[in-house]
Amino acid sequence: MKAGETDLFTLFNGTKQFIIPIYQRNYRWELPNCEELWNDIVRATTDPTRAGHFLGSIVYINNSKVSLTTWIPQFLVIDGQQRLTTISLFILALVRALQVQDPNATTQQLISEFLLNEHYEGDLHNKLVLTRIDFETYHALLNNRDLPRNASPRIVENYRFFEDRIRQSPFSPLELYDGIRHLFIVEIALDPDHDNPQRIFESLNSTGLDLSQTDQIRNFVLMDQDPHEQKVLYEDYWYPMELLFGKDNPEELFDRFMRDYLTVHRDGRIPKMGEVFREFKTYVRTQGESSVHDLVIDIHRFARYFVCMACGEEEDPAIAAAFNDLNFLKVDVAYPFLLQVYHDYRTGQITRDELVEVVRLAESYVFRRAICGIPTNSMNKTFAALGKEIRRDHYRESVKVALFMLDSYRRFPDDAEFMREIERKDVYNSRICSYLLTKLENHGTKEPIAAANYTVEHIMPQNPRLSEAWQRELGDDWQQVHQTYLHSLGNLTLTGYNSELSDRPFAEKRDMEGGLGRSPLRLSAGLGEVATWNEQEILNRAERLALLAARVWPAPDPLVKPEKSQGEDSSNGGPLKQRWTEEQFMPVLEGRAGAEAVEVARSILDWGVRHTTHIWWGEGKKDGSFAPIFNWKGESYYPVLVWTRGVLVIQFQWLQNRPPFDAPEKRKELLDRLNAIPGIAIPEDSLIYRPALPLTKFLPAKTREEFFTVLDWVISEVKENV
Repeated sequence: MKAGETDLFTLFNGTKQFIIPIYQRNYRWELPNCEELWNDIVRATTDPTRAGHFLGSIVYINNSKVSLTTWIPQFLVIDGQQRLTTISLFILALVRALQVQDPNATTQQLISEFLLNEHYEGDLHNKLVLTRIDFETYHALLNNRDLPRNASPRIVENYRFFEDRIRQSPFSPLELYDGIRHLFIVEIALDPDHDNPQRIFESLNSTGLDLSQTDQIRNFVLMDQDPHEQKVLYEDYWYPMELLFGKDNPEELFDRFMRDYLTVHRDGRIPKMGEVFREFKTYVRTQGESSVHDLVIDIHRFARYFVCMACGEEEDPAIAAAFNDLNFLKVDVAYPFLLQVYHDYRTGQITRDELVEVVRLAESYVFRRAICGIPTNSMNKTFAALGKEIRRDHYRESVKVALFMLDSYRRFPDDAEFMREIERKDVYNSRICSYLLTKLENHGTKEPIAAANYTVEHIMPQNPRLSEAWQRELGDDWQQVHQTYLHSLGNLTLTGYNSELSDRPFAEKRDMEGGLGRSPLRLSAGLGEVATWNEQEILNRAERLALLAARVWPAPDPLVKPEKSQGEDSSNGGPLKQRWTEEQFMPVLEGRAGAEAVEVARSILDWGVRHTTHIWWGEGKKDGSFAPIFNWKGESYYPVLVWTRGVLVIQFQWLQNRPPFDAPEKRKELLDRLNAIPGIAIPEDSLIYRPALPLTKFLPAKTREEFFTVLDWVISEVKENV
């Protein structure tokens, strides 16, 4: 290594090339950096008697020993490329200004000294060779040509900055030219036979302040490759990957992607954002026989997956719609899991429909938790670990089970919690309001509306000074009703006539041209038949919309029909290979709820073996479950579910989608029969929920006998009415 102070003229003088290696970051100095350089130039111009003004350092390595063009000294710039490029942009702007005042010798001298190798053409003509996008833009400016389509915004912006500063400066271009000859840098030349460029590069940037994680990863991957391999990897994979991430904050987006990539490839362990490069190096060193070439190909492949999910590049309409809805909720914490799922789709391990269903489940999980106000700080770990729960032989079902088994602060809110919260939550003042109403409106239709064409309408107006007509409409407690329900789901709809509807009385809003009662939107269906808008009507509508919301954002139903075993009837599938068995389940149950709970569970299991098609066993890691399942005419019925937590769940929620229990009166009859059993008291509002009862409630033998009689009745109702 040799280091010494030199002026800019000496640095650039003579025939030579400074090459920014392809593994280096793109140019990214911003206007404040240019302003600082401009101030240095002004100071040097103002006081030419000073010995010199220090600009910083340039670190390079002599590339002539491996270059095919050894007759021109070529230097690979290891550090200082941002400074070198910015100085060149200033000089180019100065050349243009000098051409106006002195189109002859001075301009030619400046070009020869700083920018061009005068007697060479083609690749050897330029003294500064930047990375691909930057060089195309720089070369166009240097030759007064039209800018390329994907011009580097920083190159153009900073060049225009210097043009403006030179034009407005009190100093002439010649004076500024004389000033820059007083600028000095520290020139550090590395010896390729003795110095390690990668180690020196990391040492110079050890704080991580100057380089993004992306810069360091690209450098680490490409620097140690031979020139031919560098070019292949860069041209075929890395450069196309950079284009994928676009112009707006590509480094930030790439850093996020690399964190997710590492999470996928390290069994769900999430690196900290500031430690992605360090974790990447560790990952590379654990890959054994895998080559850097194979690694870059894999990163490129997953980068394409990432931009399909995160940047709207997916071409399949159904998949794109699912990703768009998920991205509206801003849940990039789901990307590690979905990268794995999307890879399985692209490699043919799952179908398009399976992919869409899994993405929609992730959307439901996030949305339900947002409505229920569950903190989001655990979701990154939940999604990162979810991939380990996937079973390739039953892909969708294993995802559903994994989500279904989440508990406590990680839970997937069930219908009871979700519907209760969405009915009473202030949804208007949340950023998901338009998303919520539009999804409700478009559910199940082939002619979806565009949210941009509509605004949110408060049926009961927002104006705190309600008219007398509205006060009469709402009743004696109008102030309380207004305060409680104004921004709730039951009082909101969509309209294209927001200004016309305004604060009019409800009857006018309902009946006028463009009014709520004449709206073609399904969200406003039924408002034309409402005579008075009051608390009860708001609650009725909220309940209807909450039921719809539970279908739009469904909870996972893991109790699926198993595949048919050889020799079995098509209606009687053989059991899936489950993680929990009776031998595992009962000891855990006894440890948590006692021997009496085990007695009840065994009797329910015995009843199921005798009276139903098969027993379904859950797959949770911490909590086990089983359900007697009765298959009938292609549908599965499972009225109860038993957990190792020591509870029995009555499955009204699932039965409401299965005839004949899709009729509320039939579920009410089931509720009444259960409540007729001594000691059982299930709340009357449980017909759409999953109420849980302690297993010990069924400890008396007579109680269990009556309970099994009710379950027998459920089976007979299915056989008689379906």
